[in-house]
Amino acid sequence: MKEITPYLNFEGAAREAMTFYAKILGAELQLFKFSDFPGDFPPEAKDKIMHATLSKGKTLLMASDTQPGVPLQHGNDTWMFMDCESLEEIEQLFPMFAEGGAVKMPLHDAFWGARFGVLRDRFGVGWLFSFDLPKQG
Repeated sequence: MKEITPYLNFEGAAREAMTFYAKILGAELQLFKFSDFPGDFPPEAKDKIMHATLSKGKTLLMASDTQPGVPLQHGNDTWMFMDCESLEEIEQLFPMFAEGGAVKMPLHDAFWGARFGVLRDRFGVGWLFSFDLPKQG
């Protein structure tokens, strides 16, 4: 297996969510609407996002709005794991992603030697933030 790429679904909020994530992460964003592709889509779908990619370095996140006529069902089975590069990065990103969302576990020094926190962002996506603390001694 080469890699696993997270793919998020939204019900009409893909553009807003991916733009939000791209801004926070300083990543490149490509958005493609249903109207950009051939097909007989209903008029209410023309400005919704059929496919979006967010990229920065080797990191890739993809998303779309749900297909016309297919309702979104939120679950608790999908979480995004963000392995941060520094203490400064985790301390900066965590509150930005939490804005308008709900912190489930505040950032703290976990027993396994990482700075760790859990939140659900304003789009209902669950995020696990982690930074491996330097070893003591």
